[in-house]
Amino acid sequence: MASGTETAPAAGPIGVLRRRSWRSRTREVRFALLLLIPSIIVVFGIVVYPILRTLYTSFYDVNSPFPGAYPFVGFDNYTHALGSADFWSAVERTGYFTIVSTFLEVTLGLGIALLLNARLRARWLFRSIVVLPWALPTIVNGALWRYMFNAQYGVLNALLTQIGLQNHYHAWLNSQFFALNAVIFADVWKNTSLVAFILLAGLTTIPRELYEAARIDGASPIRAFWDITLPNLKTAIVIVLVLRTIEAFKVFDIIYVMTRGGPANGTQSVALYTYQQAFSNELFGYGAALAYLIVLFIAVLAIFYMRAVRSEDAAMGWQA
Repeated sequence: MASGTETAPAAGPIGVLRRRSWRSRTREVRFALLLLIPSIIVVFGIVVYPILRTLYTSFYDVNSPFPGAYPFVGFDNYTHALGSADFWSAVERTGYFTIVSTFLEVTLGLGIALLLNARLRARWLFRSIVVLPWALPTIVNGALWRYMFNAQYGVLNALLTQIGLQNHYHAWLNSQFFALNAVIFADVWKNTSLVAFILLAGLTTIPRELYEAARIDGASPIRAFWDITLPNLKTAIVIVLVLRTIEAFKVFDIIYVMTRGGPANGTQSVALYTYQQAFSNELFGYGAALAYLIVLFIAVLAIFYMRAVRSEDAAMGWQA
C-alpha cells in the first residue's frame, strides 16, 4: 500500500503532461485541417469535380450545353470513337507530330546543352538568348510563325524570292504535309530551349574528373561523349522524353493558332478533334469520351516510360 501511494504523485504530473500534449496535437491537427479546407475546396472544384463530371457525361448523349435529361448510352460514345476513321486519322497525325517533334527537340536540345556547358566566354549571354523562345507564350509563338508562313506577306516567301530560290510566293500552309511539318517546326523552335536547360542541369552534375581521366587515357571527345556523357544523362533524357511526349500528344494551342486543323484536317490533332466535336458540333458526351481516350493514351505512354526507367535502374543495380 505504501509503495502504491508513493508512485501516484509521480504518475500524476506525467499523466497531466500527456493529456496536455494530446490536446495540443489535437488543436494543431484541427488548425491544419482548417487551413487546408480552402485548398481542398479549390482542388475539388477545379480538378476532382470536372474529372468526375466528364466521366459521367461520357456515358450520355449530351448534345447541348444546357442542363437537362439526356439519354443514357453506356459505352456507345467510346465504341463510336474507336470505330471512327476521323479519330484514328487524328491519332496518326498526333503520333507523327509527337515522334518527330520529340526526337528533334531531344537531339537539338542535347547539342545546345553541350554548347552551353562548354567553357566559353559570356556563357550567361548565350543562355539568356537560348531561353527566349521558351519564354514566349505558345499563342504568340503560333501567331508569329503563321505570319512568317503567310502566302502574301510572309517573311519566308520574301526571303526565298529575294535570294532567287523561287519566282513567286507560295501558300505554304495550304499543303497538308508542309502545314503539319511547319507546326512541328514551330513547336521544336519553342520547346528545344526547355529540353536544353533540363539536359544542361544533368550535364552540370557530371564530375569534370571523369573527362580529365578519359583525356589522359587517350579517349577522343566522341568516345568520352558515348562512354561518359550519355550514360550519366540517361535519367535527364528519360525525364525529357516523358514530359515532351505527353505534352506533344495533347498538343492543341499551337495548331489551333497556326492552321485551325487545316487544310482539310491535315493538321488536326486528337485534342483539336475532341475540341471540335465537343464545342463546335456540341457533341459533349462524345467529346467527353474522346477526352478520356486521350487520358488513356497518355497513361499508356507514362506507364511505358516508367517501366523503361525501372528496368534501366534494375539493370544498373544488378551490374553494380
